[in-house]
Amino acid sequence: MLDKLATADIDAMMQTIGDKAKAAARLLATASTQAKNAALIAGADAIVAATSDILSANARDLAAVADKGLQPSFIDRLTLTQSRIADMAEGLRAIAALPDPVGDVIAAWERPNGLKIERVRTPLGVIGVIYESRPNVTADAGALCLKSGNAVILRGGSDSLHSAKAIHQCLVKGLAEAGLPVDAIQIVTIADRAAVGAMLSGLNGTIDVIVPRGGKSLVARVQADARVPVFAHLEGLCHIYVDASADIDMAVNVVVNAKMRRTGICGAAETLLIDRKAAATHLKPILDALAERGCEIRASAEVQAQFAGSKAATEEDWRTEYLEAIIAVGLVDGIGGAIDHINAYSSHHTEAVLANDPDVVARFFNEIDSAILLHNASTQFADGGEFGMGGEIGISTGKMHARGPVGIEQLTSFKYRVHGTGQIRP
Repeated sequence: MLDKLATADIDAMMQTIGDKAKAAARLLATASTQAKNAALIAGADAIVAATSDILSANARDLAAVADKGLQPSFIDRLTLTQSRIADMAEGLRAIAALPDPVGDVIAAWERPNGLKIERVRTPLGVIGVIYESRPNVTADAGALCLKSGNAVILRGGSDSLHSAKAIHQCLVKGLAEAGLPVDAIQIVTIADRAAVGAMLSGLNGTIDVIVPRGGKSLVARVQADARVPVFAHLEGLCHIYVDASADIDMAVNVVVNAKMRRTGICGAAETLLIDRKAAATHLKPILDALAERGCEIRASAEVQAQFAGSKAATEEDWRTEYLEAIIAVGLVDGIGGAIDHINAYSSHHTEAVLANDPDVVARFFNEIDSAILLHNASTQFADGGEFGMGGEIGISTGKMHARGPVGIEQLTSFKYRVHGTGQIRP
């Protein structure tokens, strides 16, 4: 009985949050660019001013998980520093500086009967964001939704709840200072998973889209249970292919960065494929550089024979998003072999080709169907901020509506405005 009562209470609380978000979304959809930008800048200033409070809240979260034996990549995502908080604030200012997508005329044309038709960007409405250990998502998602005219309901993981609440308070302060509805950015302050289930139900039509940010199990649950559209990627199984035409020094630098800059992000390279023709020249320098940085090499039998200290790769290694300092390495027969391997194992997130042969690059871009493809650049550029979007709410690997980094434009839909002079249809 107590469980049922508790669930009923959670459902009622979540529905209230949904109703408030819906009401705020109607006001936000017509808010001026100046007001939205003012809220973002005030929120950024509040984050900087509250740096010590946010760090204290983050210390509570870190202390709570200290004895849980969590992966270093999880702890890294959870950890805030003064620099990361400053970057969060700068991200809000960068989003404020972007053009407002709401009301943008995407296309316009006139019909032979004189009707003038415009396709115009419009907010999606209310966005539910469910995330795990990344407290910075609180700021990124709140800011992106605000700039695109959407209300947002944030549900962070229990491990980052204190950090997320401290950041959320700063965003609310920004909304209040700009005269915008404070319910435009709400956070779920309970850790009970029933709150997630309520959000996935759509809260009786008040949530228009769900964005999950987290591990494979979270995203899989959201995709399986959501009754509203979902922008998501299940995992970032990113590949990097080194062609025989690639410059060796560049290849070493790019591969090391793609794997080791931050191993716990979804854009980190997890599989390295090297052209068999380049094995004698490229393989050892690249793997030496990775090993020197502490990366574990899990190699095909052919690579193992040429690189001492590597471990045997299993079939599962080609399917694994490690999110730590481990990489699977194999040799392939040129670009054709790379394409075959990537298309067989990819999660359609991000892939990179290192090559100076334009024909190789053309085949890679044309024959691989992932959301992000890079030429002679690190996979760690798979990020909305690096794309000039000011930030992202996530990376979408689906093919409907949004794909790749989901920034402010991807958080809008569109409507048609049709102007006539009295036309009737015969």
